[in-house]
Amino acid sequence: MIATLNRVIELVEADLSEDIDLARLAARFGTTEYHVRRMFSSLAGMPLSEYVRRRRMTVAAADLLGDGEMLDIAVRYGYGSTEAFGRAFRAVHGVSPADVRRDGGPLRSQPQLRFRLTVEGNTPMDTRIADRPAFQLVGHAARVPLIHEGVNPHIQAHIAALPVTEHARLKDLSSTEPAGLLQVSADVDPDYTEGGELTYLHGVAVHEHASVPQDLDVIQVPAGAWAVFRTDGPYPAALQSIWAATASDWFPSNPWRLRPGPSIVAILDRSPDFSTATCELWLSVERE
Repeated sequence: MIATLNRVIELVEADLSEDIDLARLAARFGTTEYHVRRMFSSLAGMPLSEYVRRRRMTVAAADLLGDGEMLDIAVRYGYGSTEAFGRAFRAVHGVSPADVRRDGGPLRSQPQLRFRLTVEGNTPMDTRIADRPAFQLVGHAARVPLIHEGVNPHIQAHIAALPVTEHARLKDLSSTEPAGLLQVSADVDPDYTEGGELTYLHGVAVHEHASVPQDLDVIQVPAGAWAVFRTDGPYPAALQSIWAATASDWFPSNPWRLRPGPSIVAILDRSPDFSTATCELWLSVERE
């Protein structure tokens, strides 16, 4: 995976005016575009599309300090007009191309990334692979923005709006693994862009052909393998740390890759104030 990500960086630098064929590149390395985008976003801290935009505007800034025509520079970096180029430039640098040409700055440069394998992983990760038949996730769903760190207030509000009796009702419906009340994230863009929307479902897992009350939302989950990561500690910090460790430690060291599907958090135990919890993170995977 490290070699694949570095090859992506090389192709971006080779032609900043064109988007790379990521699906073809991923296939050459025996993986998938979905997995590459998820790993890039997790390790770089930004989506691949955002990195490309920042690099384009970093290199374009040097051209603006020369004598070239603004339209020629815009076209060189893949924009059909100076207006579109100007919007992208301002989004990165906070100033217009004309300001930079006149004043020389200020500029916010994006250095070229380079992924390196470091010797970490000295703390074992409590992980198992579960091969599961098809099942259903049922509960109450809402579209919410993606927030990487800290508590998501939109998810909190969604859960708080449910009657207390509804939690017990959902628990009674649970009939298969993952057991108990679940926090489900689905329909997430593989770039995992901060602020992008996802479907959050507060619910439980039931068998594939189980009868589901009509007032509940349903996510159909096909049969397949799952990597299950167990963690306990401060909530949600410990859970978010294990999310990061799956990308930095576990996937580069194991013959598995992510496949499209929901991610599931099962709360196995928690303190009365929910400041600490024991959780399982379920990620849908397939063999490389």
